Amino acid sequence: MKNEKILLIIPAYNESEGIVGVIEKVEVYCEKSDYDIDYLVINDGSTDDEEELLLSHQIEHVELVQNLGIGGAVQTGYLYAKRNNYDIAIQFDGDGQHDIESLPHLIDPIINGEADFTVGSRFVADSISDFKSTGARQLGIKILSLLIKWTSKIKIKDVTSGYRAGNRKVIEQFAERYPSKYPEPESYMHLFAKNIRVQEVGVRMFERTTGESSINLRKAVGYMIDVSLSILIAALLEKED
Repeated sequence: MKNEKILLIIPAYNESEGIVGVIEKVEVYCEKSDYDIDYLVINDGSTDDEEELLLSHQIEHVELVQNLGIGGAVQTGYLYAKRNNYDIAIQFDGDGQHDIESLPHLIDPIINGEADFTVGSRFVADSISDFKSTGARQLGIKILSLLIKWTSKIKIKDVTSGYRAGNRKVIEQFAERYPSKYPEPESYMHLFAKNIRVQEVGVRMFERTTGESSINLRKAVGYMIDVSLSILIAALLEKED
């Protein structure tokens, strides 16, 4: 077994329809894996019966008393990783979109000392993901990618990917400070400011089959404006720091 202590941070909000199935796949993978992997579900103030399911299936989790949003939920996981001395923390969605079998692509560059932080991508050459999202969302992702490259010098194609992993340096940073509103694209400003080595790697992702996305087509234009402003503000604040 490899020596690195690894934590899967699994934020989940009203994912009662699919969370048990996601955890079953995670547990099967952990049993057969050579990695030392634990997982922690962050129940982000769910209003469905997610908490009852987590308890009845004895799934390791933290229940937040109110909804903090994806940023607050994930930061809770990073705080847990820091306090329990994990070497690597991996963000893994609770809606079934992320392929647990792709996990080595994320963590091997960190274990081998090639990167501090990795991003699972649908759009790089070595990705085997059939699911790429809609054409409109792909256009939005490309625009955000260009904006991030301009502001942070970090070139990432799949900037909204939530399938990401970081070493102890990243765990320390994100436990202390993690963007709340648009954490995936905005966090690259903070990583660049701390000279974190970021690497994009190919993974498989699936289209969600349960739950509901937090971003729909009706909100797409507003989302693009808001997240672009958040990236620019984060870049300015980091320069001032």
